[in-house]
Amino acid sequence: MSIRKHVPVLILGSGIAGLACALTLADDGADVLLLNAGEDLADGNSNLAQGGIIYRAAEPGVDDAAVLARDILTAGHNINCVKAVRHLCRRGPECVDSLLSERAGVVFDRDAEGAYRLTREGGHGLPRIAHRADFTGKAIMDGLTAAVLAHPRITRRGRHAAIDLLTSHHHAKDSQCRYEVDNRCLGVYVLNEESDEPETILADYTVLATGGVGQIFLHSTNAKTCVGAGVSMALRAGVSLANLEFMQFHPTALYEERSHNRPLITEAMRGEGARLLDVHGKPFMARYDKRGDLAPRDIVALAMMEEMLHNGAPCLFLDASGIPGDLTVSFPTVFHACRELGIDIRKEPIPVVPAAHYFCGGLLTDTRGRTSLRGLYAVGECACTGLHGANRLASSSLLEGLVWGVSCARDISLRLRREKPLPAKLRAAIPDWMHEGDERRDDPALVAQDWTNIRNTMWNYVGISRTGARLRRAFEDMRDLVRHIHDFYKHTRISRRLVDLFHGSHTAYIITQAAMRNPVSIGCHHRID
Repeated sequence: MSIRKHVPVLILGSGIAGLACALTLADDGADVLLLNAGEDLADGNSNLAQGGIIYRAAEPGVDDAAVLARDILTAGHNINCVKAVRHLCRRGPECVDSLLSERAGVVFDRDAEGAYRLTREGGHGLPRIAHRADFTGKAIMDGLTAAVLAHPRITRRGRHAAIDLLTSHHHAKDSQCRYEVDNRCLGVYVLNEESDEPETILADYTVLATGGVGQIFLHSTNAKTCVGAGVSMALRAGVSLANLEFMQFHPTALYEERSHNRPLITEAMRGEGARLLDVHGKPFMARYDKRGDLAPRDIVALAMMEEMLHNGAPCLFLDASGIPGDLTVSFPTVFHACRELGIDIRKEPIPVVPAAHYFCGGLLTDTRGRTSLRGLYAVGECACTGLHGANRLASSSLLEGLVWGVSCARDISLRLRREKPLPAKLRAAIPDWMHEGDERRDDPALVAQDWTNIRNTMWNYVGISRTGARLRRAFEDMRDLVRHIHDFYKHTRISRRLVDLFHGSHTAYIITQAAMRNPVSIGCHHRID
């Protein structure tokens, strides 16, 4: 028998945005169902964040909100949503203090006087990054996770992968729904990995916090769950999407020849004095930008790719030996990751390579997380608030997820008090999932080959440097692959492998199309033609 339930609020995803939203709603008296695709709440990108979270600069007489806004706009090449930038700069410090420090008990590094020990990263005019050594994301997630798991109004289920959004226009079997002008999100079909069966979750309000898209690229710092599920589902539901061509590549990911997933080497190391070196051991960033190693990420990543192509090198190097203090204390995550490969960062340079890191596009949302589809919200990396423009400023992602998670929760909480739940007749009109295919042929070898095709195509043709010819080739290859995977999906009984592949192929295809439509070279979308 199919499992079917109705909840006031459904949140899909358990990064900082999803947890901040869930905790704020629950504290305000709402009942929340929190689903995530991973085994644990911390199985997404937020837990992997190293450098820190933007707070406020401690410069006397300086209006840091104004200075931060300028830095965000500069990094984003001034195509950012100004309203979103102002919202973050105004609300950010308050959210860090109230939800992270006070409510979740997150401890950031402090100086002898008890003030946050702030650092500076690329693109920032002032030191304003609060951090916990180089595992800030983990510290934040530990605090939020403990608070969420202890809350009686939050029900959490892991290993539930989202399949498709439920909408009144597309799924309702009541003929009268087709005459409603406004389409409405009614919840989601999810795959319960424990039973290997789809479930129907109906919700008055649905929040997508499904994370990024990094796994569609050959080299990525992203968690395994980041296959673009939110973008893929939104595309099929007709939700407005924006800035899909802007994929940020982090300049410094740990290079290890045998691995696809690349551990992040935090940008804070360059903020503290580490320097990028070419294959001959010479600094090179000053040739590309006057800010040198602290230029914004799109500039550094592009410079590194040019150096690698010019010298035929598989990687470059980051020299951390000039950083003062004990690196085992200030950067323990990086130290131990490198030590496992036999590299002592106190004496040896770190092999690094650019990798797909952060998606600046996604579901178009306002400052309350509302999308173009009634009843559907999006927060975190799957959303496009317009904050980042054409390129994200370092350490702004955790703060964006936090601020929009809180803002979204407050809007939903208000609506729960003012509006009625989904009508019983409308809920009854939504059918349970029907298995179209009955063949169990999701052969791991076939799925792995499809992923190889997607990742190589996206890295080579829709990567750091793009041309019209490369994008057309990617479009043709992805069009054929999506058609093949769609047929495969229809005739094969659904599984987690198949769901991830379906989302990943559709996300890669639509990102390629967005890149083709934009002939202007700007930020993360670098057209060398």
